[in-house]
Amino acid sequence: MISIIIPIYNQANKLSACLESIKRQTYSNYEIIVVNDRSTDRLSKIISKYKKIFGYRIEFYHNQENHGAPYTRNKGFRYSKGEYVLFLDADSVLREDALEVMLDTLKIQTNASYVYPNHKFGMKKFRLFPFDAKKLKKMPYIHTSALLRREHFPKSGWDESLKRLQDWDLWLTFLEEGHTGFWIDKLLFKVSTGGTMSGWIPGFFYKFFPFLPKVKKYKKAVEIIKKKHGLL
Repeated sequence: MISIIIPIYNQANKLSACLESIKRQTYSNYEIIVVNDRSTDRLSKIISKYKKIFGYRIEFYHNQENHGAPYTRNKGFRYSKGEYVLFLDADSVLREDALEVMLDTLKIQTNASYVYPNHKFGMKKFRLFPFDAKKLKKMPYIHTSALLRREHFPKSGWDESLKRLQDWDLWLTFLEEGHTGFWIDKLLFKVSTGGTMSGWIPGFFYKFFPFLPKVKKYKKAVEIIKKKHGLL
């Protein structure tokens, strides 16, 4: 079974599209764990609607305080039961065969701890490349939404102290524990703008506009991750 863990904070308007894409999946042996990080929008209506649609296959949990995505993902993981886990952002929409393709690939690639596909952010396509440990140590390129083996998920979980680049930190932790990934050269999901990835800016900005606040914050986050993992 695949556990689909969805942290959400004030994205009720996007959660419906995400859940509808799960409902259309060709693979149906899954559970959905939605953890509300103290949203202030009208999430209750969405919850009521999809409890009726998914029944026992969906569970909703609520944080007592706003803790951020890493804490919320860890909480969802603790409630999940699946042999395989997919952390899916609420602003993401899966292709109809996404779960089936990722699971079939992970079962074939027995040496891989997770599989990661291409994706689309707004109008931009992110076509990735085969897993490369050296490249991973230099730059983040694997999205949060990779299908992983539960048994290989780090005991430390998501680092709840990090505000940015939590996904890069997680995959570096996997690598340090001897676990690698496998690339699926297919576009299996898309992310809408204005959400978790809304801080993305084109690569040339980092070279030509180093004074921009977003660039400064990004570079600081990179420094924090590299220091943590001894990559400076």
